[in-house]
Amino acid sequence: MLEKLFRQIMQRENTREAISQFRAEIKEEGAFLQAKALVGDGEQLRKLLDAEDAKVRKNAAALIGDLKLKEAAEVLYAAYQKEEKLFVRPALLRALAQTNPGPYLKELHAQHALLCSRTQKEEEKKHIREELHALERLLRQEEAAERHIFTGWEKKHLIFLTTYPGCAKLTAEQFSAYRKGITPYGVQAVVDHLRDIISIRTFRELLFPIALGCRMTLEDGPKALGASLAKAKLLPLLQQNHAKQAPYRFRFEMRCGLSLEERSRYVKRAAAAAEEASGRQLVNAPEDYEFEVRLVLSREGYIQTFLKMMTIPMERFSYRKESVSSSMHPSLAATLVRLAKPYLKKRARVLDPCCGVGTLLIEREMLLPTKEMYGVDLFGEAIAKARVHMEEAGLDAYLIQKDFLEFMHAGAFDEIIADLPVRGKRTKEEQDAFYRSFFDQAEALLAPDGVLLLYSNENGFVRKQLRLHPAFRLYQEYPMQEKGKFSFYIIGMGMSS
Repeated sequence: MLEKLFRQIMQRENTREAISQFRAEIKEEGAFLQAKALVGDGEQLRKLLDAEDAKVRKNAAALIGDLKLKEAAEVLYAAYQKEEKLFVRPALLRALAQTNPGPYLKELHAQHALLCSRTQKEEEKKHIREELHALERLLRQEEAAERHIFTGWEKKHLIFLTTYPGCAKLTAEQFSAYRKGITPYGVQAVVDHLRDIISIRTFRELLFPIALGCRMTLEDGPKALGASLAKAKLLPLLQQNHAKQAPYRFRFEMRCGLSLEERSRYVKRAAAAAEEASGRQLVNAPEDYEFEVRLVLSREGYIQTFLKMMTIPMERFSYRKESVSSSMHPSLAATLVRLAKPYLKKRARVLDPCCGVGTLLIEREMLLPTKEMYGVDLFGEAIAKARVHMEEAGLDAYLIQKDFLEFMHAGAFDEIIADLPVRGKRTKEEQDAFYRSFFDQAEALLAPDGVLLLYSNENGFVRKQLRLHPAFRLYQEYPMQEKGKFSFYIIGMGMSS
C-alpha cells in the first residue's frame, strides 16, 4: 500500500489525498521504516513545497515532519519565509521543528516578536495564533525554556484541597489556618505556610480559587470567560509567586456535562481569548504547561475557576516510581490508613494480601511504625515494583509472589489491610467464592484482637461474609466514591461491636 501511494505522490495523482493516506499508513507498526526507505532523503517531497495547491504544500510539510527528514530543514525554512497562505505556515514550522531548526533560531525569534506586535485582522487571528503556537513550541524545544520557580511559600493564600468524599474534615484537622470551610469536595482555607500544607498526605490536589468578578455560565461563551480570566487575579497571583515573569504556559481543564468534542471546542476558544486579553502573558501550551486552569460547573450552573500550579514541588509520595493498572493512588491509601488510625497500634505485624506495588503498606508505615510488614501478590511485576518503592521509601518488608489463599505464616497478624480486586471477568458466583475464601483465610491469619481493613466495591459480598463469619464485627464503613460504590470497612476480630 505504501509503495502504491508513494508512486501516486511522485506521479502527482490525487497528490493531496495520497499524502494524507501515506501519513495515516506510516502510523501502523513497522510501516515507518518502510516509508523512510521509500522516501530516501526526501528530495521528491521537498519539491512539493513549491506545489501550486496550498493544501499539497501543507500536507507535504506535515509528511516531511512525520518522517523527521533532517535534510529538508533548509528547504522548509525557505518555504516558510515565502509562504503567503497563513494556514500553511504553522505546518511548515511544525515540520521544521522535527528536522534541524537550530540555524534559524535568531530569525524565528524575530518573526515571533513581529507577529506579537502586529495588529491582526479578525479573519487572520486563528491562523496567526496557530503560527505563534508552532513558533513557541519550536523555540521551547530547541532552547529548553526556563521553568518558573515558585517563591510564595510564606505568603497568605486562599487554597482549596480536594479530598475523597466525606474525608474533608479528616484533612482539615491536620493543619491550622486563618479560616477553614468544609465542602463535599474538600477544604477551603486561608493559610500562610504552604510547606506545611504540601506535606499533608490525605488531600488529592492543591488548587487556588480564582474569582472571576461576576457569575458566569456556559451560555456566556468561551470568549467572555477567557477575557474575564485575563482580567481576574490570575496574572497577579502568578506574578507575585514566581521569580521569573510572563509568559506563563497554561492549559485549560474543563469538568462539566459537555461532550469531549464540546469541551475541546470550548477550551480552545476560551484559551485563545485569554491569550489575546492578557497580551500573551498567558500562553496556551497544553503540550508543555506549568499551570492548569480548572473549570468546574457548580450545581447551580455557574463556572468555578481554579488554578493548579505545577511549579509547586509535590514530594510527599516521591517513593512512588512505578504502577500497575490496578494501583491505588497514594493519597487514597494515606486517607484509608488515617481513617483506621484509632484501630491501629504501634509495632503491629501487618499483612497486605493484595499488595500490588506496596502503596498501602508504605502509607501504613508512614502513619504509625510497624514491627513487620508482609506484602503478598500473585502478580510478579507488582512485587518487583513494590521492592523498588520500599527501597525508595527506606523501608523493609517481606514481599512474596503468591496467591494469598495459599499463603501460610506461623505467627498471627495484628492487621490485614487490603485493596480487594474488582470483579473484572469473574462471574458473580466466582466473586462470591473468592470473598468466602478470603474471609476464611483472614480469620485464620489474624490475631484474636486483630483488625481487618478492606477497600472494596462489593458491599453485598462483604456483608454476606460478615454474617457467615461471626468472629468478625463491623466497626466502621466509609463510602469513598460516588461512582463505583467503593467503601472502606474497618472490621474487628474477636471484639464486641
